[in-house]
Amino acid sequence: MTDSSGFLAVDSGGSGLRVIVGTVDQGAPARRESREPVRIGDRGIDPGHLMEQLVPMVRALVAESGVARLGTAVIGAAGLATLGDALRAELPAALEREFGIGRLALVADAVTAYVGALGPRPGVVVAAGTGLIAIGTDLTCWHRADGWGHLLGDCGSGAWIGRAGLEAALRAHDGRPGGSAGLLARAEELFGPVRGLPGKLYPRPDRPAVLASFAPHVAACADGDPVAADIVRAAARHTAESAAAVCPAAGEPHIALTGGLFKLGAPLLVPLEEELSKRLPHARRVPAAGDPLQGAVRIATDLAAGALTLPSDEAMLCVRTGKRD
Repeated sequence: MTDSSGFLAVDSGGSGLRVIVGTVDQGAPARRESREPVRIGDRGIDPGHLMEQLVPMVRALVAESGVARLGTAVIGAAGLATLGDALRAELPAALEREFGIGRLALVADAVTAYVGALGPRPGVVVAAGTGLIAIGTDLTCWHRADGWGHLLGDCGSGAWIGRAGLEAALRAHDGRPGGSAGLLARAEELFGPVRGLPGKLYPRPDRPAVLASFAPHVAACADGDPVAADIVRAAARHTAESAAAVCPAAGEPHIALTGGLFKLGAPLLVPLEEELSKRLPHARRVPAAGDPLQGAVRIATDLAAGALTLPSDEAMLCVRTGKRD
């Protein structure tokens, strides 16, 4: 049975928070954004910090949209699979208490990216921005590769490319092999003298996003700088390896790319297409239909309409119902 009340759709990523309020019948007319990423603490993703940002945004959106009541919410969160225990424990009650939401889907951002890009069909999606994760499904279960964060993985991501570019800049500064004078000049234009870079970078809670901010500079140097070109080619190789690890082997699965990293354009996309063709000759490349926020909206409308058919998974996509549902 369709829920006639409104829905809340959230995309929480490494660069901030995007929020939409709408209804199944009228769509998603109202949205807000925050540039502050949700904190990661010793309990994982901080549900208190998420609610601290979410409450005023949702109240403003409800007033703007005229939605009388919120019945369904979908929270797409980066790191949910490995850092989401506190969210799973506390968020359902918090959303019910604040907004009366009785039906909640907690969804890994890779799944919202998948649904936004491909909808409910077999295939693989690579979601790449500050971080990077590949997710695939044959519609019976989910498979993921990478998405381990900037310290342990996210190989080929914006943070990965930016960190590799800054390392090359520091190598040039030191006179070590593998350095790039062009990337050193770019780094000093962006951050100031590189001797001060550790002090500017290490204490930052948004360190992955700061690293990723250097990725466009690496790509811009790739045409005439062999060090920068090697970094971008390595990123393409890592990305294709993750896609191949989760792609269904049977049939002609679709493969789509989504996320801000691919705005780097030809320096990344040309070697990436070569790598994907080599590793996944049976997969059909298609453009992404939408982004992770649109994926969260699709899941929210399907959930509210009682039409959600995606595979459930405690770590990747789990539905919670409260007392008011």
